[in-house]
Amino acid sequence: MQNAIINITNLRLRTYIGFNPDEREKKQDVVINIEIHYPADYECVSADEVSHALNYKTVTKAVIALVEDGHFLLLEKLVADILAKCNVHPSVTYARVRVDKPHALRFADSVSLTLDWTRKV
Repeated sequence: MQNAIINITNLRLRTYIGFNPDEREKKQDVVINIEIHYPADYECVSADEVSHALNYKTVTKAVIALVEDGHFLLLEKLVADILAKCNVHPSVTYARVRVDKPHALRFADSVSLTLDWTRKV
């Protein structure tokens, strides 16, 4: 069995993120990078069976809804909630989420936070 790795790169969304008054009133840009590992069995790799693959579109739609409809004080909470959406499927063995908050600091391109999760065996 092979280990499949899905990468969702630079998903650009807008959400309410931060605890300062101006951050609570208008949406800000966030850039999301997701890595999801799952076992790619024979039916997926050789037989081309869609039902055996992890549907990254379903994961992405759940993340988009969470982020665009959410209000978050901390980047940690936003990243943790996204990570929880990424490991819902029982075949996921590992997931990592990085969220960048562009323009959070005056002289930096962005501030980012990364969290990862591993399924306990």
